[in-house]
Amino acid sequence: MNNYLLPFYAVILGVLIALVTKTKKSWNTKLLLSFSGAFLLALTLFELLPEVYNHLDTKLTGLYIMCGILLQIILELFSKGAEHGHVHIHKNETAFPWLLFISLCIHSFLEGFAIHEHNDMVYGVLIHKIPIATLISMFLFQSNYSKIQIGIFLTIFACMTPLGTIISHTSETVANFAHIINAIVIGIFFHISTTILFESGDGHKFNLSKFIAIILGVGIAYLI
Repeated sequence: MNNYLLPFYAVILGVLIALVTKTKKSWNTKLLLSFSGAFLLALTLFELLPEVYNHLDTKLTGLYIMCGILLQIILELFSKGAEHGHVHIHKNETAFPWLLFISLCIHSFLEGFAIHEHNDMVYGVLIHKIPIATLISMFLFQSNYSKIQIGIFLTIFACMTPLGTIISHTSETVANFAHIINAIVIGIFFHISTTILFESGDGHKFNLSKFIAIILGVGIAYLI
């Protein structure tokens, strides 16, 4: 049951953090992003990647992973990088951000396919979703969208990952392509996590706090 509920709870927690902080970005958010990026990348390497390579041809696996990276790049043409903390919503904008909404939903839906009872990817998705949901909520709260629009946006966004997990567990058709889909999701996770790690620093300066956050992310992912 946790596999379905934890990603949903992550969005709720992100919304609550946004309500409490009421700031666009903070030092703590950047550190949480660094930790989440390292944690997601490490879990993908430790859990999901070996699983896929055990069931698919190695060269085809690499091709599917590249397809996932390219798919995420395409999604970011519309979301403008919201999946890794870049949210661009103008305060005076009143038209509903359909492109952002659809891109985030597709990304979240595919995340759900990587979550299985025998791996710990649910924790990677959980930690990834908290800072992203926080930043998205902050921008939505600062916009001119109605409370109903914001509520619908966040509710559907929160439900997409559990929906992906449910379909991956119950659909026989999807089960036949599960490892291919997981390879594509690995590409998505690779792109998201590495982008977070590259962008969460200040230029090329060494940042001790960020370095510690990354080491903690990798270490905890290895131990669970």
